[in-house]
Amino acid sequence: MGTERVSRREQEFAEFFAAASPYLARTAYLLSGDREVAKELTQEALARTYAVWWRLRPEDARGYARRVLVNLNVDRWRQRGPQAVELADYATSGSAESAYDDRDEVARLLRTLSPQQRQVIVLRYFDDLSEAEVARSLGVSAGTVKAACSRGLANLRRTTAAAKEGER
Repeated sequence: MGTERVSRREQEFAEFFAAASPYLARTAYLLSGDREVAKELTQEALARTYAVWWRLRPEDARGYARRVLVNLNVDRWRQRGPQAVELADYATSGSAESAYDDRDEVARLLRTLSPQQRQVIVLRYFDDLSEAEVARSLGVSAGTVKAACSRGLANLRRTTAAAKEGER
């Protein structure tokens, strides 16, 4: 009977893994701006989720994995420090390579934000969480989420306006 329970829980995790992996990978990429780092963050978040799978409720698993992913990214950022991003990185060459994937441009724009602003923007607008859900996920107040969101969107507007000016 115990073996059946283990295999059922493993099957539940396999189903969770298949459903949550694309979502977590996209979130990790938007938070980090780097595909390889996103893969590492996603794998580590899923591994840590698996380690506690026996005590998670299925409806809480995605939120737990997302929280782990965000925390791993914060730890990575703290270890490396902020990375400077030049506006010249946004110049488009007009080549097919630069036009094929808008996600890279979005990730570059998100890298111009502070880690907190980037996390709030990604969770709020790309993961479609409410302000309260973002606050719970990040362990901050709703007011902090609102302020970081407002500042982050203002910074994105300035950055895109400056990049458009540079194209003229």
